Amino acid sequence: MSNKPTDFIASLAKGLRVIEAFGSDTPRLSIAEASAASGLDRATARRVLLTLHREGYADYDGKFFTLTPRILRLGVAALASLPLSQVVQPWLDQLSEQIGQSCSVALLDETEIVYIARAAQKRVMSIALMPGSRLPACSSSMGRVLLAALPREEARARIEASDLSPRTAFTISDPDEIMARVDAVRSLGYAIIDQEIEIGLRSIAVPLLDGRDRVVAALNTGMAATSEHSQEMVATFLPRLLKVQGGLKRII
Repeated sequence: MSNKPTDFIASLAKGLRVIEAFGSDTPRLSIAEASAASGLDRATARRVLLTLHREGYADYDGKFFTLTPRILRLGVAALASLPLSQVVQPWLDQLSEQIGQSCSVALLDETEIVYIARAAQKRVMSIALMPGSRLPACSSSMGRVLLAALPREEARARIEASDLSPRTAFTISDPDEIMARVDAVRSLGYAIIDQEIEIGLRSIAVPLLDGRDRVVAALNTGMAATSEHSQEMVATFLPRLLKVQGGLKRII
């Protein structure tokens, strides 16, 4: 693959930086805010935002820009083109119906997980999760499964690079303790999270393996924390998750 300077389109890179400045906490951005968030000067941020507006990817009320649903074409098209998301979706749908709980598959992206497939049942979390949603890897069940699949030094580096701000009173935010949990996942083959992402939510995850035993993604299910012991999830859900793990291993 060539890596010549002429192969790099700087304007496209700047446009992507502005798009990434929008998020759940920043759904509306002024030119000054987009400039600060993207690290671009005001003039460049203004041109990018006006281009997005002209092409239908952003609305503009004279002061603030907001992304339009058209922007979803970029992410949805990319997710839909992933063979893995297409392969796992029927398995997720079937598993979700069998256990009566929402099920998801996610990949690791730096210090976060990104959902690529989901089958939703009754809503347990206050936030709506869907393909493209992101959660911190350190405090999510699928994240710890995926961190455990990395070489230990790399897993440690990603933990230390993470935003470890606690989301609940149960969130583990000490890097050494998180690393110990990741090491345990490596030995057990599954991860349980007890109300670290959101109060009242527990989840259990297992790795998804390909035919060469390489971890390619993580699979999880979650439930309300109505009982005293989170380990009950092992008996209730782990056999089902492992059955899907084995089935998918034959085809991915």
